[in-house]
Amino acid sequence: MTAEAPGPGSEGPEAADEPRDFVKYTFFHLHPEWRRLPPETRAEGKARFADVLDHPPAGVLVRTYSLMGLKAGTEMMVWSIGTELGPLQELHARLLGTPLGGYLDTPYSYLGMARRSEYLGEHAHGGEGSDTRRRPLDLPYLFVYPFVKKREWHAPPFEERRRVMGEHFRIGHQHPNVRIHTGYSFGLDDMEFILSFEAERPAEFLDLVSDLRPTEASRYTALETPIFTCVLSSARRMLDLADGLP
Repeated sequence: MTAEAPGPGSEGPEAADEPRDFVKYTFFHLHPEWRRLPPETRAEGKARFADVLDHPPAGVLVRTYSLMGLKAGTEMMVWSIGTELGPLQELHARLLGTPLGGYLDTPYSYLGMARRSEYLGEHAHGGEGSDTRRRPLDLPYLFVYPFVKKREWHAPPFEERRRVMGEHFRIGHQHPNVRIHTGYSFGLDDMEFILSFEAERPAEFLDLVSDLRPTEASRYTALETPIFTCVLSSARRMLDLADGLP
């Protein structure tokens, strides 16, 4: 996909005092035992969980998504964004401290950080790759895509890697309705990148991925699974679907 490895030097392209967003994708699995509780108990538990999501700590941006019936082992995803890790931890502590939190597992969790892309250069015009902030566009679908490149990718000179990435960017520009959010996870989490893509329709993302498969950059892919198809939902709607209420 259109992720990038760091370019020359270790200091990165950002000013030292420039705010940089953390992005956190947390997937939840609701235990079946929850659905056997009395309806009034479940209603109260969902209300308290939704209230935490609707009123996150200061400086934290939250979006909620349903995966009910779309991915084995997980029904809900919380996308949280903030410039400090402490408030992100506080949000998740509050969620797990609710009555419903005791019935949740976290089968998948990804952490990344925003940074500017060295590879875009003059092609960056204020969009993804030119900023250190990440903001949802609230399109109906979000595709979460953890990603690792082969070690061989880091061996060629930077200009050669920039050339290879140029093809990737050109193909991405042919799919303007798919919007990418790149999180860099080097040293922060198990993956190298945590990508997410917003789109109006799943077919738009499927076609983008298909067009990128034959590219030279794709030969350097080491891992790009699991992949998650997430449907934008209000917190209450996400919880109701997980609770088995259509």
